[in-house]
Amino acid sequence: MVHETRKIFHAPEIRVTATCVRVPVLRAHCESINIEFSRPMTEAQVRQVLAAAPGVTVVDDRQANHFPMPLEATGQDNVLVGRIRQDMSLDDHGIDLFVSGDQIRKGAALNAVQIAELL
Repeated sequence: MVHETRKIFHAPEIRVTATCVRVPVLRAHCESINIEFSRPMTEAQVRQVLAAAPGVTVVDDRQANHFPMPLEATGQDNVLVGRIRQDMSLDDHGIDLFVSGDQIRKGAALNAVQIAELL
């Protein structure tokens, strides 16, 4: 999509970020997230932080084309995070990622239990 947009508009300087998703969604929410940082941030740094975060599972295998999928997030307590990459529209200050989580567990019931435990 990025390269085609530039080609169609004859504008190689256009800064576009896009995520295409074609998956069945039964019981999970998904989000394509764009994060802008105040300082440069690499994919490796973001991956390291996310891998250490409680409640997060990094699913980011480019070789096997395996990323967070709603079907895999269903029934899981953790939120799946992947497609971690530099945001081409923000130089080295932006990261794009894709997240999928069970909407009943993390979106409702599990969240309520975790909040109660913290209180």
